[in-house]
Amino acid sequence: MATTSIWAVKGWLGKVVIYVENPEKTENPASFEKQGMTAQQAQGLSDVIDYAAQGRKTQLSGENAIIMQRLITGINCQAETARDEMLATKKHFSKTEGIVAFHGYQSFAPGEATPEMAHEIGVKLAEKLWGEKYQVIVATHLDKANHLHNHFVLNNVSMLDGKKYYRSKKDYCDMQRESDALCREYGLSVIEGPERGKTQHYAEWQAERNGHPTWRGMVKSDVDAAIRQSMTERQFWGNLRNMGYEIKTGKDISVRPPGKERFVRLRRNFGEDYAIEEIRRRILAQSRPERQTIPPDPTPKRIQVRGAIHKARKLTGLRALYFYYLYRMGALPRKREPNPKRVYFLFREDIRFIQKISRETRLLVKHGIDTGEQLNAHKDGLTAQMATLYGQRKRLRYIARGVTDEVKLAAVKAEISELSEQIGELRREARLCEDIETRSCAIRDKLRRVPEDEKSITKEVREHEQFRRRR
Repeated sequence: MATTSIWAVKGWLGKVVIYVENPEKTENPASFEKQGMTAQQAQGLSDVIDYAAQGRKTQLSGENAIIMQRLITGINCQAETARDEMLATKKHFSKTEGIVAFHGYQSFAPGEATPEMAHEIGVKLAEKLWGEKYQVIVATHLDKANHLHNHFVLNNVSMLDGKKYYRSKKDYCDMQRESDALCREYGLSVIEGPERGKTQHYAEWQAERNGHPTWRGMVKSDVDAAIRQSMTERQFWGNLRNMGYEIKTGKDISVRPPGKERFVRLRRNFGEDYAIEEIRRRILAQSRPERQTIPPDPTPKRIQVRGAIHKARKLTGLRALYFYYLYRMGALPRKREPNPKRVYFLFREDIRFIQKISRETRLLVKHGIDTGEQLNAHKDGLTAQMATLYGQRKRLRYIARGVTDEVKLAAVKAEISELSEQIGELRREARLCEDIETRSCAIRDKLRRVPEDEKSITKEVREHEQFRRRR
């Protein structure tokens, strides 16, 4: 049994390829730059190929941990130079904007296929679907015993005529049909009569698989809670509105969570159990509604403070922003676990990033960073330090070539290893600075939107108060 999906990747040109083929873990760090392309854009087509071709995920090891084979194949391109070839095709036909590629996957049931078989099936599937006109990278990931799957990176510009590939519902069906045919050919199980219209983005599927919350998962959880807390259909609608949801009814129920722009169709996304008739049945099957229980706040603790409180320096800028956001997410005071039931919907999505946000907060506090200028200055300082260390490491590597004494060579290698660790720490800190730049804007936007949403929620609740009084 294999599940499949494919979706468009928009943004920087290099984004897709690096996802499959990490320059730090493979032998192909090259990238292509067109005139006027920024450094970030040039990195773009490298991002997805980097992920799909990560050495640690695409290598087979024998009993002696000797690498036997890398499960990466290029179709109409060489795997080692796929990035250059794909970008050259785009440049040749002057189609470097918009969608940069398509990223797909084919995931197999645990224990059904071997890595070699899965890769062979993936290559045949890619050749069947796109082999006549498009460049494709097929990479099989075997980083987890129960998560054997293929990644496809498809250049959306045809190498033959320059026409762009546009994924349609028919393409979804064709991909699944051909995948099922190959599974039958290799003796693997196939889902007979699969339900349509319930596809899920790979990143969302992976987040749910790893136990991380997703906004659609939170919608499903809220709908289930509203059902459990209701004895009538009217109570169900009222409970959803009390949670801040906007509702549209028709053949399918559509709900829009607070802070989101799009509606979610319940039956289409979550299955037949969320059709209106089935929701009514689930409500009527209950003998009593579940009470809404909110865990009490922890018992207050007495603390001693040194100095005068009125003289304490108030936090401002980025540090204040992060501390306030952690408080609104329920992560403060310290060691307090965020409780999704008490957190505004728009903030609940970020609970899965709580560790990253905490690391970013510690960086801001450690270096006293409050403004964007201070953040950029700190990042520039890290870049300068890395450049110095790069030069020292390069010099040591040059010296190591001429050292014949094993003791001296070991000492030089130890210095090189220590420099590499320092560079790694600086690189991680610089990446945190980049994340803070992006996240701080998103946090401000969410905090600005909350008052408007809460006002609209209160207004909608008042409008439906007359119905709740009749129950």
